[in-house]
Amino acid sequence: MAFVPEPLTATADLHQTTWQAVGRANLALGRLDQSSLQIPNPALLRRPTLRREAQSTSALEGTFAPLERVLAEDDGEDESGPMGTALVEVLNYVYAAEHAFELISDGHAITLSLLEESQRTLVIGTASERRDPGRLRTVQVAIGNGGSSIESARFIPMPPGIELRAAVQDLLDWIRDGADRDPVVSAAMAHYQFETLHPFSDGNGRIGRMLIVLQLITDGALRLPLLSVSPWFEAHRDEYQEGLYNVSAKGDWDSWIRLFSSGLEAAADDTRLRVEDLLGLQREYLDLVQEAFPRSGLTRDITGSLIGYPRFTVPSLAKRLNKATPQGVANAVAQLVSLGVLEKLTGRYRHQYQASAVMEVLLQTGDRTNRTGRR
Repeated sequence: MAFVPEPLTATADLHQTTWQAVGRANLALGRLDQSSLQIPNPALLRRPTLRREAQSTSALEGTFAPLERVLAEDDGEDESGPMGTALVEVLNYVYAAEHAFELISDGHAITLSLLEESQRTLVIGTASERRDPGRLRTVQVAIGNGGSSIESARFIPMPPGIELRAAVQDLLDWIRDGADRDPVVSAAMAHYQFETLHPFSDGNGRIGRMLIVLQLITDGALRLPLLSVSPWFEAHRDEYQEGLYNVSAKGDWDSWIRLFSSGLEAAADDTRLRVEDLLGLQREYLDLVQEAFPRSGLTRDITGSLIGYPRFTVPSLAKRLNKATPQGVANAVAQLVSLGVLEKLTGRYRHQYQASAVMEVLLQTGDRTNRTGRR
């Protein structure tokens, strides 16, 4: 027996406490959206935000790569070993999401072809590339069976075929027609439906969580893709998975939407505070460089980019800056080391430099929203 979800309705019947949670989530998204408009170079902060999301959303699916490695400037090292394989999967998500966000910002709708293209990018160079890459699955799958028989699986999504394709298209049509729905409630319902349909052979969790941000942008709740949702869901993995399951098993939309709203509120506030901390560090560093090396434009340029590229090698930095010579970059980096802005790493990563205070902000876990009473 497989589970075939009912098509989504206009909205769900929610208790007052759940609507209050929805309202708080909308307010948090609004605060993040307003903050994002004050950022001089949003693309710079989009990079670490997206890579935190990539690392966490992959960890939810059992693929682990240290966030420090994910945040490092791409250098192509160690891609053949176990850690390299995990890093490839995580960075594949980065490339898929970047392309999807660009399409949405250009006015492209959330379509089946967009999702299929994202899934194809997600599995490039992995074992899953051999199983229906870039198209809806053609085989039956089971979830939570631990490799045993399908009869012992906790959940069996609907079979592949015409009905699955029609159900996915119905979902995308429902998302497209959501102008009159609350964006948080709409995202919660669509996320459940996508994960329950489980339309791809691999990558459903990661694409489903990417779809949350795409949908919030499409519905006008956000203008820039600076929201990282997966760290909260990773920290509340059991509640997250149980909430999805209980909609299928019990029709419990209320609890699921309340949990989802709490997660969005926490994620939006965390992202906003993290962005504020990074911008504060950037200002502090730039003032320090201006006082110590007022004539070094290259040193200033490198300093300004550290919140987006906190770990790098001199060759990768020179390549990114394009017009700067490797020796000029090395000299500027040495100046930043002398100021304590950068440190040279030792051991395995001895050729890399790191802005440690920036990394500390990006790596910090836990609830940041109460650390100074700011909301």
